[in-house]
Amino acid sequence: MQQSARLRVRAGDPEIFRELFAEYARSVYNHAFRLTGTWPAAEDVVSLTFLEAWRLRGTVDADIGAGSLRPWLLGIATNVARNLRRAARRHQDALARLPRPEPVPDLAEEVTARIDDRERLARVRVALAALRQPEREVLALCVWAGLDYAEAAEALGVPVGTVRSRLSRARARLARLVAAGKLREPPSGTGQMKDGRGTAALLAQEKAR
Repeated sequence: MQQSARLRVRAGDPEIFRELFAEYARSVYNHAFRLTGTWPAAEDVVSLTFLEAWRLRGTVDADIGAGSLRPWLLGIATNVARNLRRAARRHQDALARLPRPEPVPDLAEEVTARIDDRERLARVRVALAALRQPEREVLALCVWAGLDYAEAAEALGVPVGTVRSRLSRARARLARLVAAGKLREPPSGTGQMKDGRGTAALLAQEKAR
């Protein structure tokens, strides 16, 4: 599929988009979850990413030697996640200007049922929340999504050197927080997507570039 995929995308071949979805939807979903921190938002990002991919099909580099289309899709997903965050902030600002409703306490059973999921999500999100958005995006692409520097640069539309410096700052920031005891490892197999990694593994990992 690799040799002709870019030309087929530019030509608007519906079949290639079905193939792209089958091959990369999970990767986009994982990346979206790391950027948004919630399953529903990640699902929205996936849907919007492939809609945007169709809309932006004419922007794909037609060079058949340019490699996988995964960085292109993850770049679109990153932009979609940014836009959703901006929309969410505007919505929250609008809600904040409304009169506060009377608080309605949760039932004890509902709180008990939700607590595990909240804790698991919180442990994954705490590391990302400690970073600036550009660093969070590079970390998600290079460490969790497994892109190399060049692929991450393509996804974000920035120079390779910018990817390197952002990733270095992100690692240094997380290392300081771990050393200070402000970050906890999530338990193995919880609060992460299938290819997720804990903070310690994230900091120790350094791929050959």
